[in-house]
Amino acid sequence: MIVKKVLIVDDQLGIRLLLEELFKKENYQTICAQNGGEALQLAADEEPDCVLLDMKMPGIDGIEVLKRLKDYQPNLPVIMMTAYGELELTEKALNLGAEKYFTKPFDIFEVRDAVNTLFC
Repeated sequence: MIVKKVLIVDDQLGIRLLLEELFKKENYQTICAQNGGEALQLAADEEPDCVLLDMKMPGIDGIEVLKRLKDYQPNLPVIMMTAYGELELTEKALNLGAEKYFTKPFDIFEVRDAVNTLFC
């Protein structure tokens, strides 16, 4: 069985740890980044099968990371996460190719199901 690789990108350590633990239990390989620059480097080096991406981060924000990821991996599934229910930003992310988005605090099982659905 081929293990799918999930890149988790969030500037909050607690969110990264929670999602990392959840996806390891689901038998995914997890990679974590705490900012956009690190996320882009890891995406290039590790070639993840899916990205969970925080929208608001210091430095390179999630929208810019999404644009750059889609430039060189247009079919890479990206799920956005945001603590802000900003309709304009979420619409922009969806228009740029994000699969969907979750507003924090989110139900981790809904996030799990969204990722599992990508690979069914």
